[in-house]
Amino acid sequence: MANRTQIVCLHEGKQGRSIDPVFFNALIRVLRPGWIRQHKGSNLARFVPGGGRTELIQRMPRELRACIQSGAETTLVVCADVDHDTPDCDALREKFRREALSAGISDSDFDRVVFVFAKDRLENWIEFLLTGATDESREGPRVPHNRKVADAAKVLAERCLNQSGRPKLPHSLQWSCRNWRRLVETMHDNA
Repeated sequence: MANRTQIVCLHEGKQGRSIDPVFFNALIRVLRPGWIRQHKGSNLARFVPGGGRTELIQRMPRELRACIQSGAETTLVVCADVDHDTPDCDALREKFRREALSAGISDSDFDRVVFVFAKDRLENWIEFLLTGATDESREGPRVPHNRKVADAAKVLAERCLNQSGRPKLPHSLQWSCRNWRRLVETMHDNA
């Protein structure tokens, strides 16, 4: 495994209409993992809008194959919302897994994907990170300015770097952080 990697982030939404790239770019910039290879330009990750969640699920196997075939150690991160029709993050991951298996992706290749799932929307995480509270049983308020999105990501990064634990993270953010930590551990073990 190469000791430098690139992140490809497949996310819901259309080009220029999703806050996911702003949030994750700011998060990665503050965390500055030494094993990430910077993508062309100023971004640390390449963001690929996938449309709605159904299209995202269908597109994931193709994007994973492209990452595997890239030659370098390229990691696919999939960002999606756990909506009302899915009970939790594990159930949404299973939807992705079924689609990947039907497209000929092996379980071992599928396990290379880092899933980042917010319940109900990324705005819930932003609300929590900026105010200390959110209710994941409802959609968080829309965030009209990228500055708030970036500020929330920086709060999360600082919390990760300092390993501070209060207030307790919302369930979907805990679940997603475990996936990110697994990626970090794998990269450090194989560097």
